[in-house]
Amino acid sequence: MKKFCGIALVALMTLAVSASAQTVVKPGFNMFSVDQDAEIGKQSAIQAEKQFPMLSNAAVSRYVNTIGARLVAQAPGPKFAYQFKVVNAAEVNAFALPGGFIYVNRGLLSQARTEGELAGVMAHEIAHVALRHPTNQASKAYLAQAGLGVLGGLLGGKTESSTGQVIGAVGGFGMNSLFLKFSRKVETQADVVGSQIMARAGYNPVEMATFFGYLAQQAGGNPSKFATFMSSHPAPANREARVRQEAGLLGPTHLLATSGNLRTIQSQLGRLPAAPTAGQLAQNQAPTTGQPADPASGMSIELPSSQFRVFQQADGVYQLEQPDNWNAYVASGGYGVSIVPRNGFTTASSGRQNISYGVIVNHYVPFDGAVGSGFVDPNGSMFGATPLDEATSDLVRNILTASPYLARVGTTTESRVMAGHPTLAVRLEGRSPDTGLNERVTVLARQLADDHVVYMLLIAPAAEYAALTPTFDRMVRSFRGDERASHN
Repeated sequence: MKKFCGIALVALMTLAVSASAQTVVKPGFNMFSVDQDAEIGKQSAIQAEKQFPMLSNAAVSRYVNTIGARLVAQAPGPKFAYQFKVVNAAEVNAFALPGGFIYVNRGLLSQARTEGELAGVMAHEIAHVALRHPTNQASKAYLAQAGLGVLGGLLGGKTESSTGQVIGAVGGFGMNSLFLKFSRKVETQADVVGSQIMARAGYNPVEMATFFGYLAQQAGGNPSKFATFMSSHPAPANREARVRQEAGLLGPTHLLATSGNLRTIQSQLGRLPAAPTAGQLAQNQAPTTGQPADPASGMSIELPSSQFRVFQQADGVYQLEQPDNWNAYVASGGYGVSIVPRNGFTTASSGRQNISYGVIVNHYVPFDGAVGSGFVDPNGSMFGATPLDEATSDLVRNILTASPYLARVGTTTESRVMAGHPTLAVRLEGRSPDTGLNERVTVLARQLADDHVVYMLLIAPAAEYAALTPTFDRMVRSFRGDERASHN
C-alpha cells in the first residue's frame, strides 16, 4: 500500500482524537527521577543484550523502528530517547526497559497478522515506559529491601552512586526481571494508554486487544512458544471489552496507511536460519545470586535540640519545623523529605539504609497508580471509603509489605485534625530484624482541600518513642500545607 505523507490529515486526526474524551491514567509510586530511568535503562539494556541475541537485519530493524517512531510521536510522559530492537528468539514476546528501550522477539513478528497488531504490542510496551512502570516495580522492590527511608526520598538522588546503590540493593542487574512482568492492574493501564497512542498514530486500537486474544488461543496448541508472553503479560479481566470501551471514548480514528509491508518482512525472516528457542538460550546463562545485607549497628542518637528551624518543601506544598540538630534529606524528584538525627539511620555493606529514628513526609501517590479520576484500594480499604481512607489503606498495606515485621496495633484508626484538616493515625510495631529492637511507626495521613493526601511517618524504637514524643508532636503541630501549590 502506498505510504501516506499528508501532514494536514495527520494534524486533523490528532486534533480529532485529542478533542475526544479519554481515560486519565495516573502512574504509581516512583522514587526514581526521569534521568535515573534513562540511566538504569541504558545499563539494563547492556545486560539484556548480553543475555539475548539481537537480530542483525537492516530491513527488519528499519520496519520496526519506523512503526516505533510513529507511535512514540504520540506517547505521553517524559520524552525518552526510545530505541527499538529485534531479539533473535523463536518465542512470542516483547518487553520494555526503563528509559525507552523496547525489544520485540522475532517470534512475535512472525505471528502478527497485520501491522496494526504488531503496533498494538509495541504501543502497549511504549505505554509501560511512558507510565514508568519498570521503575515503579523497582521502587516497590527497593522499598522492601531498603526500608521506610525510601518513602521520603532518602536515597533518591540523581548521582550515579545512589542509582548504583539501589541497583545493588535489589540484586544487581538481576533486577531486570522486575521489568519483565507486571500485575493485571498495570497491564490494564498499559492497554488503556497504548490504545490512546495507537489512535493518535492512526492505528485501530482494538487490534491490540484482538491480537492478545489471538495469542492466548494459539498458546493452547504450542504452550512453550507462548509461555513467556502469557506469563509476562497477564490478561486483565475483560481486556478486549476495556480496549473497545476506550476506543469508543476516543471517538472515530482516522486510520493511516501502513509503514511498510509486514508480509515482505515475514518472508525475509523465513529465509533466515531458525531463531534459537528459550531452552537453547538458557544453556548459555549462568544463575546470579544476591549478597545478604550486613547487620546494622550504631543506634544511639543525641537528644533533639530545643531549637527548631523551618523546613520548606521546594514547591511550597508544605512546611514544618525540625530540630536544629536533625538533617533533612530531600528527594531529587517529587515532594519527599526524611528528617533524621545523626546516627538515625544505618547503612549495611550492601548499601541498604534504614531509618531507625526520624520523620518522613511526602505527598501520597497510589503505589500501583490509578485508572480514572479517583483511587480505590484494589485490595479493599481497611478504613473506609473516603479519599483519605483509601489512600491511608494503600499506604499502610505497602508499608506492611515492605516491612513485614511490622503489624498494626489495634483494629481502628485514630482521627485527628492537623492544621485544620482531617487526619488519620495508624500505629505499627514490630521487632526490626536489623537492630533486634522493637520499632514503632506512627502513620499520619492528612487530607488536603482538593482530596490529595500528605503523609508523615514518625519512627523510633518503641522503648525510646515516649522520649521523642514531644519532638514528634511539635513537628506535627507545625505542619502547614498549601493547597495552592502544585502537587499533581
